[in-house]
Amino acid sequence: MNTASGPEETAAATPSPPSPPAPARRDAEATKAGILRAARHLLARHAHADITLKAVAERAGVSPPLILKYFGNKDALFARVMSFDTDADALLDAPLPELGRHMVGYVLSSQRRRGADPLLRIAFAPLHGDHGDILRTNFRAQVTERLAARLTGADAGLRAELAVAALVGLGVMYGIARGPHLRATDLDGITDRYGPLVQAQLTPAG
Repeated sequence: MNTASGPEETAAATPSPPSPPAPARRDAEATKAGILRAARHLLARHAHADITLKAVAERAGVSPPLILKYFGNKDALFARVMSFDTDADALLDAPLPELGRHMVGYVLSSQRRRGADPLLRIAFAPLHGDHGDILRTNFRAQVTERLAARLTGADAGLRAELAVAALVGLGVMYGIARGPHLRATDLDGITDRYGPLVQAQLTPAG
């Protein structure tokens, strides 16, 4: 009896070739994220008119033509930087009874792990003239008004603004004043203390 494998069986037994490397798209997304981080960093410290693509490129470790390739021009880049949409998606991604604690945790984890606060660039709007107006308009529409739309009970708009004010204050103390006690406390310890303060504005009285 012939037990030799035929050509088809031999081919089937041949190990599959190794998987191809991850697509370049992943690197492109990482590069774009780095450019946006660099632009946000500069926008928090300099007037919009004084920021050049060269400065953004140097901070991001890329060439200015690469920024143009990904974003088109400076105005398109900073339109992305001045939007709060993506951060708001993550900031508000929790059921309402748990939202205060979630938002506090998200602000602190963003500061600690990414070195970027999802809300804090609104504090620098006065630096940017007409572009500061864009920041303020985006902030209201994409953060406070969106939060208010989720709230029930009276004074939803006011309560949303007070809750967000508490988060911005937390970001200032952590990221700008660099409060040593705050920075030395573990994230859960802070959210246990500060989350209920924010939640008190989200839950209607009575």
